Amino acid sequence: MFARIRHLTDRKGSNRVMVRLRALLRSNEFYLIPLALVIGTLAGAVVTLMAHIAQIAHVVIYGIPVDVHLSAHASVSPWAALIAPALGGLSLGIMEWSRRRMKISNAVDPIEANALRGGNLSMRDSVIVSSQTLISNGCGASVGLEAGYTQIGSGIASLFGKFFNLRRNDLRLMVGCGAAAAIAAAFGAPITGAFYACELIVGVYSVGSAAPILAASLAGALTAQWLGGAPYSLEIPKVSAVGVEQYLALIGLALITSGVGIAVMRSSPMFERLFAWLPIWLRPVIGGLIVGGFAIVTPQVLAAGHGAMVLDLFHDMTIGLIALIIALKVTACLVSLASGFRGGLFFASLFVGSLIGKFFAAVLLLISPNFAIDPLVAMLTGMATLGVAIVGGPLTMSFLVLEMTRNVDVTAVVLAGCIVTSICVRFMFGHSFSTWRLHLRGETIRSANDVGWLRNLTVERLMRSDVGKVPSTTTIAAVRREFALGSRPGIVIVNNSDEYVGLVLLPDLFSSDLDTIADDIQVIELARLIDIVLIPEMNVKSAMAVFDEAEAEMLAVVDSTDSRKVVGFLTENFARRRYVEEIDKATRGVLGALS
Repeated sequence: MFARIRHLTDRKGSNRVMVRLRALLRSNEFYLIPLALVIGTLAGAVVTLMAHIAQIAHVVIYGIPVDVHLSAHASVSPWAALIAPALGGLSLGIMEWSRRRMKISNAVDPIEANALRGGNLSMRDSVIVSSQTLISNGCGASVGLEAGYTQIGSGIASLFGKFFNLRRNDLRLMVGCGAAAAIAAAFGAPITGAFYACELIVGVYSVGSAAPILAASLAGALTAQWLGGAPYSLEIPKVSAVGVEQYLALIGLALITSGVGIAVMRSSPMFERLFAWLPIWLRPVIGGLIVGGFAIVTPQVLAAGHGAMVLDLFHDMTIGLIALIIALKVTACLVSLASGFRGGLFFASLFVGSLIGKFFAAVLLLISPNFAIDPLVAMLTGMATLGVAIVGGPLTMSFLVLEMTRNVDVTAVVLAGCIVTSICVRFMFGHSFSTWRLHLRGETIRSANDVGWLRNLTVERLMRSDVGKVPSTTTIAAVRREFALGSRPGIVIVNNSDEYVGLVLLPDLFSSDLDTIADDIQVIELARLIDIVLIPEMNVKSAMAVFDEAEAEMLAVVDSTDSRKVVGFLTENFARRRYVEEIDKATRGVLGALS
């Protein structure tokens, strides 16, 4: 008996502690920093573990030395190159076939979660996606682990945020912290991780979010370093200063990488259509065989390409060989993703971009030795600008170069190139690879900016259901007796089947011009907006567009587009007021103010 009382007392005490802790986290952004440090540490540890598992898989499957990256090895066994990606693809194909058979929805990535779901991520889905990414990279498919890193980091952050019942803006911020820590841990670059979160996951730079994101990013980078070093760390020697005369050439390189990035993204759905006729479980098997065939020509197409990039940075290569590797790597990436392998193009875009820069410098030297540029500077510029074109985040890529080179002069020209690329891609295409894939699935988002609140603010949530209805044959005088002036903005007119046929505003109904004929005229004669209605699924923005087009103060809400059954009404003033309130709340979240 006493033990049970003690247990209940301890439980109440722990509940009180949790309530107070949650209240602290919701009361001030300062208290989010310790939580961000915990998330960053966990994300850094998981990223390091995933990187080690992938490297062990490469060593076991392909027989390479432990300290050599797969893509940097001189050659691989043809049998291993063909069998490993095919078997890895078969396991992924069976998993996808099972998911569809059990009608399980697609996993949500961090960008979609923050844009549409207020940072709500499923931990189970995050673990599955990260495992599939690990299988894809581990068997040698031409994808990187970055998508798995950010997925698991963001999933951990979302789990903590939901456990502490954080507000919508704070939960989105924590998801950004998880992604920042994952990228910082992967590249050993905390500033890069922080800007990655701001530009691509949270969607804005904000004073209030700076401290938690930077804290998580530093924690992730330091944890990875303590556990054995950042998996994708790059050591770049001192780079010579860039003269003014080289700026124009490198801006030209930025325009070229913009075109390549757009071409890659445009090609993605075409490659998916090539595999669409195959059974779902067989697609990654065929994709794996294709990638394996490319690997027999050059192992540089395998995995993310980190080792190959480090190798190619400091080795002389013929123009023909560079062009061949670019073509094979881009094709291998598109085939891998289109056939069903999981992974990201973050590091693959850096690798291909660096080769484009090397190719550009070599061609420029052949055309005019007087305009020759440093190949290493060209590779860094190509790396960053193609990363911007495909992944997005001009400041993310610029700070990655700064943290790798410690050279402000080189970073300045890279930043100029990244800005040019960002403007060019947004003007000509409008998407990064992540949002383009969402667009192909029917979504319309172009960034991680929070638009989920807009979709959730539907006509169904805003409308009033106590609608006043009268039959179309009712006289004006009868309606006046039933509804007093000022009791409601208007009334809905229905036919004998209780279907909408129009509405009339009460001020119009009580017009003095109608006093002498009110007993003789039916209310249907005053009907307005006969064909203009709202439906419950509309969001507030769409509803306001209908109000503006109809120049209406009130609109009826019908059951659906195929039904004229009236379920409520909505006034323009109320819709606009709620819209402004939600915008104000979202703006306060961006600026870091307490809501």
